[in-house]
Amino acid sequence: HDFLCLCPFHSERSPSCHIYTGDQHFYCYGCNSGGDVITFIMQIESLGYVEAVRFLCQRAGMTMPDDFSKSPEYELKLRILSANRSAAKFFNNTLMKGRDGEKGRLYFRDRQLSVNTITKYGLGYAPDRWNALTEHLFSEGYKDEELIAANLSRRSNNGSLYDFFRDRVMFPIIDLRGNVIAFGGRVIDGEGPKYLNSPDTPVFKKSRNLFSLNFAKRCKDRRLILAEGYMDVISINQAGIENAVATLGTALTADQTRLMAQYADEVIISYDSDEAGQKAAMRAVNLFSETNISAKVLKMEGAKDPDEYIKKFGVIKFRHLLDNSDGAVNFELARCAQGLDLDTDTGKIDYLKKCAKVIAGINSPIERNFYAMKIAGEMNISAEAMKEQINSISNSAKRKEKRDEWEKVRSINSRSADPAQRKDPGRYKAERGIIACIHRHPDDFPFISANLRGEDLSSENNRAIYEAVCGVLQDSQTDIMLVQSQLTPGQMGIFMSIIDEYRLINLDREVAKELIARIKSPAQDASQPDLLSIAARKKKGR
Repeated sequence: HDFLCLCPFHSERSPSCHIYTGDQHFYCYGCNSGGDVITFIMQIESLGYVEAVRFLCQRAGMTMPDDFSKSPEYELKLRILSANRSAAKFFNNTLMKGRDGEKGRLYFRDRQLSVNTITKYGLGYAPDRWNALTEHLFSEGYKDEELIAANLSRRSNNGSLYDFFRDRVMFPIIDLRGNVIAFGGRVIDGEGPKYLNSPDTPVFKKSRNLFSLNFAKRCKDRRLILAEGYMDVISINQAGIENAVATLGTALTADQTRLMAQYADEVIISYDSDEAGQKAAMRAVNLFSETNISAKVLKMEGAKDPDEYIKKFGVIKFRHLLDNSDGAVNFELARCAQGLDLDTDTGKIDYLKKCAKVIAGINSPIERNFYAMKIAGEMNISAEAMKEQINSISNSAKRKEKRDEWEKVRSINSRSADPAQRKDPGRYKAERGIIACIHRHPDDFPFISANLRGEDLSSENNRAIYEAVCGVLQDSQTDIMLVQSQLTPGQMGIFMSIIDEYRLINLDREVAKELIARIKSPAQDASQPDLLSIAARKKKGR
């Protein structure tokens, strides 16, 4: 059986990602992502081809072949991960021993972190010197280019390297496989931004990772606490609650909500109680509404953040807060009254309109009806009038959502449009057709390759796919999906779109001859019959 699901690579409410079990591949008609299980792991885990194969081998308990090819990009990633691990040890050793770490030790002591917690998170301190880390990593054999690629060092105007992190307490960012992929550094009393976070690197995308998810994923209750910063997460964890995570110096992203959906059915948003924190919570609630995660919002009184609350009131009261946290809808409804005078008719009407907009966004009919009657009762108006207003907003929102989703898909397709397609659509289509031919009928490979070279194809992506398929068949391989080791995830998506487009089209030797002739001929006018249509007619025997 084939499957249809919501695509994990872009936000959508209507499923557009198809999983074809017969061919063992997936393809999303919304964002054009596609490939087999290796391509899927490459995209969902942000891994290269070799890393994805290694990941799957480990999952399956298989041994990676000794002679498995390693690309320069893969080797660089390994060196960056190794440098990050060495840097984390250096920062931790500096914190725990010697005069340089005294400042960091005092800071963590003031924040009431135990030695066990510092060790568990591998916390550290970056010395207040220009090149302490850089010189240490040089001594371990790392090169300039590796340290710059890892964003551990920067190059000065005179060409020498200096440390990216200086005079800061350090928080290693660790991925789900236990690799140190980046760092967050907090200033203690010096100049500069309060937090300095690693920019993106070949092993790190801040929009796709979460701090402490490596610990939180162990929890069995499918619930996560989303805090605002590193110290909040660490304080919650030290109190015995391991399922807390935080974003990495940026606002919550759709990628991060989809990542959380793999480990949780419910997320409790535990942001600061100030205005900025509550606005951030509101944005997070809206993002979670795009997923299947139930979002709740923690309401803290008497403390600014979870760290302060636990210190003042203890972990038992904090657990009570978590267990009694309110749903996102009540949080949004409460915010509807902010800035309004509910003693005036105008204020009441504005409040009701805002509440109707919130309730219209609820998918469950039962919940929508419950909150409509609740607000109508509180404001002493007809429940029917409230529901009519909600339905009007809901219908309008659905129409807009469909337009927006179509525009998003059109935008994705427009950005990915191939210049060769615009220049000669017929030739571009023929190139896709010949790739489908050689995929469907590998036994025609000698004929097709003898009459068509890679350089005959005008599209760079089509050429790469055609040459990769020919390379696999030239080596007498029967699994054409081996092409993905030579293609980017984007090119694999194009390959899957070709396979799907021609799935029901007859592609015999005669069609292949016509396609080759079309590719080799100069541009022709748009009135020429479409070869796809010719093939379809042949199949129907017309």
